[in-house]
Amino acid sequence: MVVQLFAGGTVWMPDPVGGIDLRVEGGRIVGAGPGLSRAGADVVDCAGRSVVPLFGGAIEAGGAATFAVLPATGSVPEKVIWWPDRSALLVVDGQVVPAVDGGPGRSESPYLGMWVDTTGYIEQELTADGRYDETRAGRRHAYRGAFRIDGDRIVYRDDQGFWAYGRFSGGLLHHAGYTFERRP
Repeated sequence: MVVQLFAGGTVWMPDPVGGIDLRVEGGRIVGAGPGLSRAGADVVDCAGRSVVPLFGGAIEAGGAATFAVLPATGSVPEKVIWWPDRSALLVVDGQVVPAVDGGPGRSESPYLGMWVDTTGYIEQELTADGRYDETRAGRRHAYRGAFRIDGDRIVYRDDQGFWAYGRFSGGLLHHAGYTFERRP
């Protein structure tokens, strides 16, 4: 079994904690904390980088080892928009991969529907087929792609190839530095 240690990154658990090591065995995170044992592990240096979940759930012991290692540490995941080719590393179920499909899927989330940013500039519709369609300044279909919702987190994979994150909190959607309200 391959054992990996992703060492010293700023891990979003869901809030950022610096200097965290993630020990991965069999596609699962078996340890999360500072200074975990390196014995028998392939070590990946993540110092100075952010480790963010790809599909929402918290990065913690017992969770699936599915995350991205990004070059920057200063942005919260809800404000991060990134291109897979600019990431330092993508890990899906413990396997380092060159790209992540993420694919659309059926969603039965209570967060489906139309969301409008507080200025009215952006409208974003989340549909049950796992797709989103965004209107900006009245321009329909400005951005479209797939999304996944896990708990209060949403991960977008735009058809143009970039990824972004968001979080639902207090009846609002926080995404890419914007705050959205649900439109009835």
